[in-house]
Amino acid sequence: MKKILLLAGDFSEDYEVIVPWQALSALGFRVDAVCPGKRAGEFIKTAIHDFEGDQTYSEKPGHLFRLTASFDEIRLQDYCGFYIAGGRAPEYLRLNKSVLNIVHYAFNFSVPIAAICHGPQILVAAGVLKGRTLTGYFTMKPEIELAGGIYRSAADDEAVLDGHLVTATTWMGHPALLRQFISLIGTTVQI
Repeated sequence: MKKILLLAGDFSEDYEVIVPWQALSALGFRVDAVCPGKRAGEFIKTAIHDFEGDQTYSEKPGHLFRLTASFDEIRLQDYCGFYIAGGRAPEYLRLNKSVLNIVHYAFNFSVPIAAICHGPQILVAAGVLKGRTLTGYFTMKPEIELAGGIYRSAADDEAVLDGHLVTATTWMGHPALLRQFISLIGTTVQI
């Protein structure tokens, strides 16, 4: 069974944790959802971000999501792909050296990596974006460009692919993001 590492934390965006965990699990992957400092069976609190006509998203309490693996016990070589959830968690997860090591591993070994919304903040902190084209929530543009990346404005239902990296702006991009992510892993879905 192929394994995917889903990196999340407290106040990750609800849909950006639950939807990929459910979708990838339904496709037969083992999805290890982890958070630094927490063990399998513990919970993270998620936040629901919605678009209600304001200048930016609104934030509401989400769900308690039960982690499926212990962060301190993961072995990076066991995973065929890495998914970075967005929301507010990346702003503090990017300060964790072990989190940055996951990104370095993925880039050094060309392991497929998906990042959504504010997830690219972790990629910025890891220093891996020079010359890469990607997207994220529109407020990510300055950070991505300052890190040497090429920010591409993308439609809500679009994903941007650059090598083994696929990104999307918000949870509305999940169909395109997940379709490209599983393709990078070498899996196809027949309908």
